[in-house]
Amino acid sequence: MTTIRVPATSANLGPGFDSIGIALELYLTVTIAETRADWLIEHEMGADVPSDEHNLIIKTALALIPDLEPHRLIMRSEIPLARGLGSSSSAIIAGIELANQLGDLDLTQYDKLQIAVKLEGHPDNVAPAIYGGFVTATYDDVEADAISAPFPAARALTFIPDAELLTSASRAILPEKVSLRAAVATSSAANVLVAAVLRGDLELAGRMMERDQFHETYRETLVPHLEQIRDRARDAGACGTYLSGAGPTVISMVPPAEAEEILDELQQLPLAGHWLNLAVAPAGLMVEA
Repeated sequence: MTTIRVPATSANLGPGFDSIGIALELYLTVTIAETRADWLIEHEMGADVPSDEHNLIIKTALALIPDLEPHRLIMRSEIPLARGLGSSSSAIIAGIELANQLGDLDLTQYDKLQIAVKLEGHPDNVAPAIYGGFVTATYDDVEADAISAPFPAARALTFIPDAELLTSASRAILPEKVSLRAAVATSSAANVLVAAVLRGDLELAGRMMERDQFHETYRETLVPHLEQIRDRARDAGACGTYLSGAGPTVISMVPPAEAEEILDELQQLPLAGHWLNLAVAPAGLMVEA
């Protein structure tokens, strides 16, 4: 049996709104089993996640090949739904690869990126799931381009709230326009963030992650725990804290040697949710025969 493995993604990285993301070591796996008369996807994610052709993974595959022969699929996911960790993106990438495997499409990574961005809309969500590591990406409504690079040695201390925050609600709160002053300040911070990552300077990259005026400024009302975590993390020695994707998950980047000590401090905050100590996933989409 063939197994498809896709990492979670954390998009935006502060000022890198809709353009910078990382892959994280939480995974969606889909194993392709025998053929059937109709589609069946076995999972333990509850009734809200379809087990037939309405599942996003299968819908994505059928968007590429409508007459794809049905199979039984076995799905396992460590990625929480509607928390800003790329659960939909991972499902879309898995669906593209499902069609690629069953339909012998011989898609390249670049091909998969083009398809994924047209389906999902935002390259920083899907590109890290394909390429792994640290990814900068752009999309002009015609073509997507992405470059991946290793991320400096770090641990991502990840707070996942109990409550969901739908991307639609988080998007709706954003303004139609921002000032030129805010755009220049934020885009320049994003430029330095990329340069710092490429130089391996986690401390500088972390500082730049906290200089966003594109989205966090407006989403703070939906995620009041962002500033609580940022303040405590900064005092404890974290390099930088940002809102993952559209939220509500918040991530603090910290040096590996100090991760457990900083995590102990952060866990003292009275927040409803749970913490994970994650690594940046160096590889993206993988297929195992």
